[in-house]
Amino acid sequence: MQNSLMRKPIEIKISTVVAVAILLHQAATPILEAALKEMCAGSPDFFDNEFAVIDVESIADTSLDWDVLIPLFKSYGLHTVAVRHAREEDHAAIRAHGLAIDVVAKPRMESELLAAAQRQATPAPAPEPQVIIRNNPALVIDTPVRAGQRIYARGADLIITAAVNNGAEVIADGSIHIYAPLRGRALAGATGNTEARIFALTMEPELVSIAGIYRTFEHGYPELPAKYPVQVRLNGDSIEVSSVKSSG
Repeated sequence: MQNSLMRKPIEIKISTVVAVAILLHQAATPILEAALKEMCAGSPDFFDNEFAVIDVESIADTSLDWDVLIPLFKSYGLHTVAVRHAREEDHAAIRAHGLAIDVVAKPRMESELLAAAQRQATPAPAPEPQVIIRNNPALVIDTPVRAGQRIYARGADLIITAAVNNGAEVIADGSIHIYAPLRGRALAGATGNTEARIFALTMEPELVSIAGIYRTFEHGYPELPAKYPVQVRLNGDSIEVSSVKSSG
């Protein structure tokens, strides 16, 4: 009783969630709806109520019908929470839908413009190779991932030694290694790492994704040699599923 009385009724802490980015290159609603239909391929839970940020940078000067656009994405399971690069005159309409204006990109744009101006003023030296060092240890899960569970390995690989069941979702900023059947959803390279891969002993997933590029399997799984692990990786802009042995 004493502990209950001492506990604060509300605590505010920093929290981070995974959100997909919706990059709009067209403004016409029929075109966008047709693209969503093709992407989902008839799967009603393709996006499964994902948090989403709409980025309109490529059509920044275009007027958008937010009263139609936001419900459209919601009808496809994309729970929009913010808009990035929106015109200032649209802010009120966006906020009227309960969405936030993503201001994180603004200073980034300003810094990019400043950098561009500096490059024009003085010849830039040859760029040195960029080395990205990832020291985060892999997240290891030794128990089955059940339906409704979501596991995220932030800045690291994800290693799972048990099955990922239907309805479960595993996410990693790096690669995903599953030493058991994959039957749920697996999203590798969640922050844009196009070199990430997904490995599994048995590949029967509902959905796989590398760096935001999705593939579902409503029409069956690729025929691959038995008894060998399977890997998923990007080949250009397409998801490639192959045997680890055949790729060697």
